[in-house]
Amino acid sequence: MYNELSASAAVKKIKAGELSSLELTRACLDRITQSDDQLKAWVSVDSDYALAQAEKMDEIRKSGYPTGALHGVPVGLKDIIDTRDFPTERGTPIFADRKPDRDACVVERLREAGAVILGKTATTELAFVHEAETRNPHNLEHSPGGSSSGSAAAVAAFQVPLAVGTQTNGSVIRPASFCGVYGFKPTRGVISRRGVLQTSKTLDQVGGFGRTLEDVALLVDVLGSYDPRDKMSYDRPRPQMLAGARADVPVKPNFVWFDLPYHDRLDDDAKEGFDEVLDILEGRVERMPAAEVFGDLVNVQACIHEFEICHHLKEVFEQHWEKLSPSLKPIIERGRKISDAQYEDSLQVMASAQTFFAEFFNDYDGIIAPGATGGAPKLGGGTGDPVFCTIWTLCGLPSVSLPVLNNENGLPVGVQLIGAAEQDDRLLRTASWMLNELQTAAA
Repeated sequence: MYNELSASAAVKKIKAGELSSLELTRACLDRITQSDDQLKAWVSVDSDYALAQAEKMDEIRKSGYPTGALHGVPVGLKDIIDTRDFPTERGTPIFADRKPDRDACVVERLREAGAVILGKTATTELAFVHEAETRNPHNLEHSPGGSSSGSAAAVAAFQVPLAVGTQTNGSVIRPASFCGVYGFKPTRGVISRRGVLQTSKTLDQVGGFGRTLEDVALLVDVLGSYDPRDKMSYDRPRPQMLAGARADVPVKPNFVWFDLPYHDRLDDDAKEGFDEVLDILEGRVERMPAAEVFGDLVNVQACIHEFEICHHLKEVFEQHWEKLSPSLKPIIERGRKISDAQYEDSLQVMASAQTFFAEFFNDYDGIIAPGATGGAPKLGGGTGDPVFCTIWTLCGLPSVSLPVLNNENGLPVGVQLIGAAEQDDRLLRTASWMLNELQTAAA
């Protein structure tokens, strides 16, 4: 089935004339028609528009014009990313039928790369805590995680080979872990956030989902660019993600496993799985007690996130309070009580933590950590605890979720690997090595 092709394989076949974008796009649309009544990964799909884009990409290829890095490949977009051709409703009735005037920067990048914009994937309310209707493809009674719920589920269900999400705490890595796909959040500043709902000017970051390591690397290569309209976007060359994912390590990498103060939140069967991973990598992993401040960093992230969302969306909260979920209201009320001094202190602590990790990675290639506390929770029980993603997101470090474990119920559990800032290529190279070691041991 064409819809089960990886993005990298599809690009090769399309460029070689062995597969048309029209055939691939139709296969994805057929899969959505077959499965999304139950899965609910999408909030907006325009089949005619998608097929017209695919037909155009095929004409470009046949005419001998240049083709892009994602030429003819369908992509899903989290519904907080502005699109001129689709509504962007941000997971809330407050923005029902909202139609942006222009595309977000990442959508412009996708169009330039020849991608086919298939539609908008479901997100939690304002990309925060309240569950979307989306279900986990591995068990429809379970959550796919959040807030990039639909993006992770759509890739896992073979509805689309690639999807874009965002992360302010754990909203790419955790859904990737729950849905058994690759999730990659690059270094803060690699991808522009222009045209993406701002919930935290400091913490919001863009990432993506795919079914192979190469796929997420390819996607982020396309999305990354300097954008002076995003103050977090840096004006330096970016790591070459795909080259990193394909490269061999010059020497065997060294890893760290931190015994974090909240490891008691990890499910027992997940603990067993991670013990197996560490055993396989024995000799390459140093188990290290985490400093007490690591636990405090979780509170620092919460302070910054809650303070900033209350400021960025102040008018929305004031004018539409009755339309907000009971899940969100207590967080807003708490955020409104955070003082300017507390917020500034948290920013200073974050800066200190970034300095620590800049030096830390002089001696280590990656930090191994859970992507979530275990398998996906049941629907109605929330989108899962993001705590194992919090520190790395706070510090803007690149992180990738590798779908290599399952819990006792057969639900996926991702292994998270974290790398040095602006050394995403090194992280992906290390991840590729680690995957090969784990797969060899399992064979």
